[in-house]
Amino acid sequence: MEEKFNIVVGQSGGPTTVINASLYGVIRAAFENSDKIGKVYGMINGIEGFINGKFMDIREEMCDDEIELLKSTPSSYLGSCRYKLPDSMEDAMYRQIFEKFSKMNIKYFIYIGGNDSMDTVSKLAVYARCTNSDVKIIGVPKTIDNDLVLTDHSPGFGSAAKYVATTVRDIVMDASVYDTQSVTIIELMGRHAGWITASSILARKYEGDNPYLIYLPEVAFDVEAFVNKVSELLEHKKNIVVCVSEGIKDKDGTFICEYSGCAGVDTFGHKMLTGCGKYLENVIKEHLGVKVRSVELNVNQRCKAALASRVDVDEAVLAGRYGVNALLEGHTGSMVSFERKAGDEYGIECRLVDCEQVCNQEKIVPREWINEEGTDVLQGFVDYAKPLIVGESEQVVKDGLPVYVYRKEKKV
Repeated sequence: MEEKFNIVVGQSGGPTTVINASLYGVIRAAFENSDKIGKVYGMINGIEGFINGKFMDIREEMCDDEIELLKSTPSSYLGSCRYKLPDSMEDAMYRQIFEKFSKMNIKYFIYIGGNDSMDTVSKLAVYARCTNSDVKIIGVPKTIDNDLVLTDHSPGFGSAAKYVATTVRDIVMDASVYDTQSVTIIELMGRHAGWITASSILARKYEGDNPYLIYLPEVAFDVEAFVNKVSELLEHKKNIVVCVSEGIKDKDGTFICEYSGCAGVDTFGHKMLTGCGKYLENVIKEHLGVKVRSVELNVNQRCKAALASRVDVDEAVLAGRYGVNALLEGHTGSMVSFERKAGDEYGIECRLVDCEQVCNQEKIVPREWINEEGTDVLQGFVDYAKPLIVGESEQVVKDGLPVYVYRKEKKV
């Protein structure tokens, strides 16, 4: 009889609407391979929690109905972390982690996350290789930012794009109510890559509709040119809706949100951006004297399960399943990637890419998908993004509210 080994799965970084769908795929694939996989452990709060001894036995602690609800539950069921492993393989932390793997008979490690999470996957795989460990390590992509390289897109982006397009369309409808001039500035997530903000183009009901202006971090932002553009539009338009990425910056690389204050820094050294919409609201108010307001969509972009894309949910599940099968086939140090099939009908195929080539890299919106002025998004992006927002997720509803699965904290 073939020896069974255990698998451990974790979630890391910012949540997405479908990160739990990938967890569902991992769990189902692990259960279906019960002849090879024994226990299915879940890290509580990612690798940081695992280091501190926080984990759960999914088979024992979740019933089948709860597992099914993962597909329509936002946030990270297992909890998350933003934790950077040491750069040096000589650090004692790696030995402690792999001692835990040995003690718990874990041979398979799967991590669902974005850029920084793939850094964790890569480092653990390097340590395993250096120490001749037989632990196999795979990354499953997730990010609403869609900035992971070597994949057509990432689970989480389709649902974020669907939410943005829907919500911006709603705001456009609201902004057109009064017969007075107004400007509405919508600030959207996106540090260096403008994929989410670019999705606002999908809100247009017809050619020439709002949002009239869309600004991405990929092109340098000029405040004076922005004011002039809005002023020009107001000469023949009543209501102007503008969408901006939180990470828009000037030609010198200074974030616009820093014009009114300094941004903080997170664990990985990334500036925590917010406030460019409010800053631009005040600029328009001062220079043009028209009614103006700013709206920051904030975390709803990553957790609006009621507006999840069916395509996104299905692909997230597929990525989780594919990751488990890759582990069982002996692959390690890789990330699951999507490759778009050629032809008119949309479809993707999964493959594996080297995590060392993925981690700490960023995929930006191609320049050819942005107009020359940097004030709008072109048809190339529309053709790319439209298939990713198709279909609705299957929500379980009780008493008019969605039913989610949540992890009950253990009493200490």
